[in-house]
Amino acid sequence: MASVNLAILIGNLGKDPELRYTPGGQAVATFSMATTEKWKDKDGKMSEKTEWHNIVCWGRNAEVANQYLKKGSPVYVEGRIQNRSYDDKEGNRRYITEVVARRLQMLSRRSESSGGSSDMPPVPEDIPETDDDLPF
Repeated sequence: MASVNLAILIGNLGKDPELRYTPGGQAVATFSMATTEKWKDKDGKMSEKTEWHNIVCWGRNAEVANQYLKKGSPVYVEGRIQNRSYDDKEGNRRYITEVVARRLQMLSRRSESSGGSSDMPPVPEDIPETDDDLPF
C-alpha cells in the first residue's frame, strides 16, 4: 500500500535562515516558521494560536532561502515531515520534528532595504513539469 508524507505550510519566518555546507559541499539551510490559526470562541471573542515549525532546505532551495528570505518573510513551504534525534552538548538525547522542504515560494517582493523592488525568481522544483504524460 502506498503512503503519503506531505506538509504544506504558509507562514512567516521566525528567524533568518542559517546556511551551512556539508563536507561534500551540499548547501543546507534551516529556519523556523510560524503559522497562526485564528477563530472566534463561543463568546464571539477572537482567539489565535501560533505553531512553530522547523524547516530544512537542501541544495538550490537552501541557497535561495538564504539569499532572499529574512525574519518575518511570508513563504509557502511544501515538503515532508521528518523526525530525528541527536545528542546535545551535555550528552542528552534530543528529538526534533522538521519539514524537509521540497518546494519554496516567496510570497512578497524583496525588502526595500535590499534596494530591489522586482519579484524574486521562482525556486526550481525537484520535479520538472511536462505535459507529455497527460492522457488527453
